[in-house]
Amino acid sequence: MMRMDILQGTLDVLVLRTLAASGSIHGYQIARTIKERSEDVLQVEEGALYPALHRLERKGWIRSQWGRSENRRRAKFYQLTGAGRRALQQEVSAWDRYTSAVGKVLSDVPSGPTGSTK
Repeated sequence: MMRMDILQGTLDVLVLRTLAASGSIHGYQIARTIKERSEDVLQVEEGALYPALHRLERKGWIRSQWGRSENRRRAKFYQLTGAGRRALQQEVSAWDRYTSAVGKVLSDVPSGPTGSTK
Protein backbone atom coordinates (compact mmCIF):
# COMPACT_ATOMS: atom_id res chain seq x y z
CA MET A 1 0.00 0.00 0.00
CA MET A 2 1.21 3.52 -0.77
CA ARG A 3 2.45 5.54 2.20
CA MET A 4 1.25 9.13 2.20
CA ASP A 5 2.94 12.12 3.79
CA ILE A 6 0.80 14.08 6.22
CA LEU A 7 0.79 17.86 6.07
CA GLN A 8 1.20 19.76 9.33
CA GLY A 9 -2.37 21.06 9.58
CA THR A 10 -3.69 17.63 8.69
CA LEU A 11 -1.59 15.98 11.39
CA ASP A 12 -2.89 18.44 13.98
CA VAL A 13 -6.53 17.60 13.26
CA LEU A 14 -5.76 13.85 13.17
CA VAL A 15 -4.09 14.07 16.58
CA LEU A 16 -6.98 16.09 18.02
CA ARG A 17 -9.53 13.60 16.64
CA THR A 18 -7.55 10.64 17.95
CA LEU A 19 -7.38 12.15 21.43
CA ALA A 20 -11.10 12.99 21.34
CA ALA A 21 -11.86 9.33 20.66
CA SER A 22 -9.22 7.75 22.88
CA GLY A 23 -8.89 9.91 25.97
CA SER A 24 -5.45 10.06 27.56
CA ILE A 25 -2.85 8.16 25.50
CA HIS A 26 0.87 8.42 24.80
CA GLY A 27 2.54 9.41 21.54
CA TYR A 28 3.22 5.91 20.22
CA GLN A 29 -0.46 5.03 20.73
CA ILE A 30 -1.51 8.16 18.85
CA ALA A 31 0.66 7.23 15.86
CA ARG A 32 -0.51 3.60 15.95
CA THR A 33 -4.18 4.61 16.15
CA ILE A 34 -3.89 6.94 13.14
CA LYS A 35 -2.14 4.20 11.16
CA GLU A 36 -4.77 1.59 12.08
CA ARG A 37 -7.78 3.85 11.48
CA SER A 38 -6.41 4.83 8.06
CA GLU A 39 -5.89 1.15 7.19
CA ASP A 40 -2.09 1.63 7.09
CA VAL A 41 -2.24 4.49 4.56
CA LEU A 42 -1.20 7.26 6.98
CA GLN A 43 1.99 6.67 8.93
CA VAL A 44 3.03 9.30 11.43
CA GLU A 45 6.78 9.58 11.89
CA GLU A 46 8.20 10.56 15.30
CA GLY A 47 9.91 13.54 13.69
CA ALA A 48 6.49 14.95 12.80
CA LEU A 49 4.40 13.70 15.73
CA TYR A 50 6.29 15.13 18.67
CA PRO A 51 6.64 18.64 17.23
CA ALA A 52 2.88 18.52 16.53
CA LEU A 53 2.16 17.46 20.11
CA HIS A 54 4.33 20.28 21.48
CA ARG A 55 2.66 22.78 19.13
CA LEU A 56 -0.83 21.67 20.19
CA GLU A 57 0.18 21.85 23.84
CA ARG A 58 1.51 25.41 23.39
CA LYS A 59 -1.84 26.38 21.84
CA GLY A 60 -3.62 24.98 24.89
CA TRP A 61 -5.51 22.39 22.81
CA ILE A 62 -3.97 19.41 24.60
CA ARG A 63 -2.28 18.82 27.95
CA SER A 64 0.16 16.19 29.06
CA GLN A 65 1.34 14.39 32.14
CA TRP A 66 3.91 11.72 32.80
CA GLY A 67 2.82 8.19 33.59
CA ARG A 68 3.61 4.55 32.90
CA SER A 69 2.83 2.86 29.58
CA GLU A 70 1.34 -0.63 29.27
CA ASN A 71 4.88 -2.06 29.33
CA ARG A 72 5.76 -0.08 32.47
CA ARG A 73 7.95 2.46 30.71
CA ARG A 74 7.76 6.13 31.61
CA ALA A 75 5.72 7.94 28.93
CA LYS A 76 4.01 11.27 28.43
CA PHE A 77 0.24 10.93 28.11
CA TYR A 78 -1.76 13.50 26.17
CA GLN A 79 -5.41 14.48 26.39
CA LEU A 80 -7.70 17.01 24.76
CA THR A 81 -8.66 20.23 26.57
CA GLY A 82 -11.94 22.12 26.24
CA ALA A 83 -10.22 24.55 23.88
CA GLY A 84 -8.96 21.56 21.91
CA ARG A 85 -12.51 20.20 21.54
CA ARG A 86 -13.68 23.53 20.18
CA ALA A 87 -10.69 23.73 17.82
CA LEU A 88 -11.42 20.18 16.62
CA GLN A 89 -15.00 21.11 15.74
CA GLN A 90 -13.78 24.11 13.74
CA GLU A 91 -11.06 22.09 12.00
CA VAL A 92 -13.44 19.28 11.04
CA SER A 93 -15.88 21.81 9.62
CA ALA A 94 -13.09 23.42 7.59
CA TRP A 95 -11.96 19.98 6.35
CA ASP A 96 -15.50 19.14 5.27
CA ARG A 97 -15.65 22.33 3.19
CA TYR A 98 -12.17 21.70 1.77
CA THR A 99 -12.76 18.07 0.79
CA SER A 100 -16.11 18.96 -0.74
CA ALA A 101 -14.48 21.67 -2.87
CA VAL A 102 -11.64 19.36 -3.96
CA GLY A 103 -14.17 16.64 -4.77
CA LYS A 104 -16.09 19.02 -7.02
CA VAL A 105 -12.95 19.94 -8.94
CA LEU A 106 -11.82 16.33 -9.29
CA SER A 107 -15.23 15.14 -10.45
CA ASP A 108 -14.75 17.14 -13.65
CA VAL A 109 -11.44 15.46 -14.54
CA PRO A 110 -11.81 13.34 -17.68
CA SER A 111 -11.04 9.67 -17.13
CA GLY A 112 -9.41 9.01 -20.50
CA PRO A 113 -6.11 10.19 -21.97
CA THR A 114 -5.82 13.94 -22.30
CA GLY A 115 -4.56 15.78 -25.31
CA SER A 116 -1.06 17.06 -24.84
CA THR A 117 0.96 19.56 -26.73
CA LYS A 118 4.52 18.85 -27.75
